[in-house]
Amino acid sequence: MKFKTFTLDRFQEEAVHAIEDNQSVVVSAPTGSGKTLIADYIIDKYKNEPNCRIIYTAPIKALSNQKYKDFSKEFGEENVGLMTGDIVINPSAKVVIMTTEIYRNMVVSNDKEELKQIAYVIFDEVHYINDIERGYVWEESVIYSSESVRFLCLSATIPNAKEFANWIQAIKKHKVATVVETKRNVPLKHMFFDYELGITTLEKIKAAKDTPEYRQVFKKRGGKRQFIPEPDHVELIKELGFEKLPCFFFSFSRKDCQKKAQELSRSGMFKRNPKILPIIQKKLSNAPSDISKLQSTTLIKETLQRGIGFHHAGLLPVIKELVEELFAQGLIQVLYTTETFAVGINMPAKTVCFAALRKYDGIGFRTLNTKEYFQIAGRAGRRGIDTHGFVVSMIFRPKFRYNEIKTLTAKDIEPIHSQFRLSVNTVLNLINLHTPEEIEKILRLSFFSYQKFGEEYENVPTKKLLARYNSIRRKLEKLDFVRGNELTPKGEFASHIYADEITLGEVFSTGLHESLDEYQILLLLAAVVYEPRERDEFKQKFRNEQLQELKTLLKNDEWLAREKKFLSLDVMTTIINPIYNGKSFFDVMKFTSLVEGDLIRLYSQILDRIGQIKKAGYDHTLATKMSNCQGIVKRALEGIYLV
Repeated sequence: MKFKTFTLDRFQEEAVHAIEDNQSVVVSAPTGSGKTLIADYIIDKYKNEPNCRIIYTAPIKALSNQKYKDFSKEFGEENVGLMTGDIVINPSAKVVIMTTEIYRNMVVSNDKEELKQIAYVIFDEVHYINDIERGYVWEESVIYSSESVRFLCLSATIPNAKEFANWIQAIKKHKVATVVETKRNVPLKHMFFDYELGITTLEKIKAAKDTPEYRQVFKKRGGKRQFIPEPDHVELIKELGFEKLPCFFFSFSRKDCQKKAQELSRSGMFKRNPKILPIIQKKLSNAPSDISKLQSTTLIKETLQRGIGFHHAGLLPVIKELVEELFAQGLIQVLYTTETFAVGINMPAKTVCFAALRKYDGIGFRTLNTKEYFQIAGRAGRRGIDTHGFVVSMIFRPKFRYNEIKTLTAKDIEPIHSQFRLSVNTVLNLINLHTPEEIEKILRLSFFSYQKFGEEYENVPTKKLLARYNSIRRKLEKLDFVRGNELTPKGEFASHIYADEITLGEVFSTGLHESLDEYQILLLLAAVVYEPRERDEFKQKFRNEQLQELKTLLKNDEWLAREKKFLSLDVMTTIINPIYNGKSFFDVMKFTSLVEGDLIRLYSQILDRIGQIKKAGYDHTLATKMSNCQGIVKRALEGIYLV
């Protein structure tokens, strides 16, 4: 079977037949196998159908932005929209790309205007349902969708794809096909790099480590360990040779990506390519001149000219776009990048290298799981170009665990599990839109219930979820968001807020906001969205009467006085005061250690909250204030925050 210029693989054809039968489809296939072509088929099928819309959801904004550009070229800008919280473009378009959170918020609050005429919802990277922090978003998106909607769930290999499809079929009452492909078009060769043996096998590293000679070198007198060098990434690239490039070199540290790119650039291995500088200059010609003064820009200009790049969330959008464009043109030979580049972005390389097989997950250092490893490793091997993809992991002998690494790199064995949890927003919308009997039934629809009780899920009381629901409900009743089985005006407002619902409800659905000016509102929102990290520095704070008045007002509210996030109000003056007084993003950069990408993310989150408050409120004065706040932030980001 052919679609456009492509001859479909067996699994793609199987999925297309299910779509033609008006079924939902769960597709489990290795990274880089062409799952997105099935999404393209759905869009092409419905593009000329009246009263039919397609929603395409992605787990991260970067992927949403990329899909918007790709689909705009393919189907025309007038037919494609984008919604990522802080950016809304053509929201009533035939095809709308959005983060999964945005879709979840629509269906939970039953936003009839935005949900009308949806034929298919495409969940890209649906295995994110396994994510401890965000997995519930995918689960709720399925639960609250209309029964007339069909789903295309695209995932890297998941062993329990059939169970997941059966759950959707059970709760949505329509047929769901499971399409599984385990074979890669370009097989992977898994290799390892040792400081002494170079590129080799796991078994040879184990044998070398187990020799009496190594054990003698490894220990000094008194049993103290002798220094064993870590493997050198420059030596690894030299041993790979140019025939195994281009290469993605994954590190789980932004600083390490930049450091390694600089080291390789200065090693003398790669010569300057005269084609690259004009492309850099053209890309930055319309961007603010301050971008070129940033340390990261200076470094990327140096490394890119030798065909070496780095890419991570801490960079400005225009710099990330530049790197992606150069890589797509074949002008980058080695790209040091964090794992965000492994999600969805369709840019395979011949080789993937791992700086380490352990990462910091916010709590501590741990070994990657098999899904994480194969998601990243799957970027190796270009279809139609390479006969094999090469995956090379650097091994540090003192921390080498043979059995653990052998299991990790052999096969993706990680099933997906429910991470279902009830948020304040979910409970408010359940109370607002459903009877107590319906609420109990909805709680039974979770993947959690299905995994625990199987086909009997409808007849088994879900005590754990009901206990959580009742706990949140009692809290909301105490704070006067709920009375009986109805929401108060404060609860109605908070039902349209999707994070920090109680805090924002206490401020913006009471008379408190009337006492706040735009500066105080921005300061308060910055404190709410800011996530402190130990190394963050704010070199200049701007204390004034407005700050003191805001603190006094917050202290007078019982709930807000206990809100720990407001402890950061003083440091957030560094972020808000300059832009309120007409300064730019780059002026703020001088006062903080936050890297440019993190600062953009903070402002983006403020814009997102402003949008939610504007939509949730019915007060004209509040709407005007929020529009003014929006204007202040957007003016500060002018020229650098582009889709």
